[in-house]
Amino acid sequence: MEFPHFSPRRLLGRTGFVASRLGIGDLADRSIAKADLVSWLHRLMDAGLNVIDTAPGYESGYSEEVVGAALKGRREGMFLVDKIDLKDQPVAPQVEGSLRALDVEAIDLMVFHGVSSLAEWERLAASGGPFDELDDCIRAGKARFAGISCHDPVALSAAIRSGRCDVVLFPVGAAVDRRYIRECLPLCREHGVGSICFKTFGAGKLLGDTMGYGVPLKERPRGKVGSGGADVVASELPRLTVEACVRYTLTIDPDVALLGLSMPNEQDAALLAAAAFLPMSPDELAATEEAAAIAIQGKGRIHWNPDTTRPH
Repeated sequence: MEFPHFSPRRLLGRTGFVASRLGIGDLADRSIAKADLVSWLHRLMDAGLNVIDTAPGYESGYSEEVVGAALKGRREGMFLVDKIDLKDQPVAPQVEGSLRALDVEAIDLMVFHGVSSLAEWERLAASGGPFDELDDCIRAGKARFAGISCHDPVALSAAIRSGRCDVVLFPVGAAVDRRYIRECLPLCREHGVGSICFKTFGAGKLLGDTMGYGVPLKERPRGKVGSGGADVVASELPRLTVEACVRYTLTIDPDVALLGLSMPNEQDAALLAAAAFLPMSPDELAATEEAAAIAIQGKGRIHWNPDTTRPH
């Protein structure tokens, strides 16, 4: 199969930007040479992916450094997402720091990173609060649009309804709280808010034996095997395929599915799965959710699902 190319397909909310179905998530890794990481980003850009995400806290600034290098001479036509990590600190210095790190004149979308409760959202959106500071940055031309990245469906719903967010980032995948899918995504469509979604692979937990993002399991779960029911450590835990994860998220149909695709072989697997995409039936969606609930057990806290370690 030929290496796929993705054309822009849908307006990203009210931004006026026509985004590709897939976006480029963080792939910074200080153990890998910057030139290699930049070349792998260029590979995704050459495949037509035109949304790219970073944050100051990703690898302590290395992500912004890599993304900035990748955008040199290729800024036009790319939608750049960056984040305000320190939500209790002044906003303008953080935006200016990201502009310097990326070496760009403006960031397309600045979002408050990891909003995790309704109370936190209300504090950000209060009169004279951090969201007003971000609006000042937008008026000054340092950013174009505002939003949040969110780990709580109640807070996310309030943010979407507020009219203050142009685009929101939130989890969509087989191992997420179903309210993101059943309530938040329809709200985005109703209110003209762009949706950029992450956790297709459940931070890697759905694909491998990991606590997430490549962190090894602290203790491997034990199970019964054999006629005598001997207690053994499983050599490989249940897992989903790349194709199943990608098909699930694309069937749910956010504006952009943000995938953290680092190594070229990982890129190939995800891009080929997306190119061959056929929507799942309701029965297939339900079966994938059931398989994901099993595959993610014993792999640590699911931080993007509030107050639970199991989706519901």
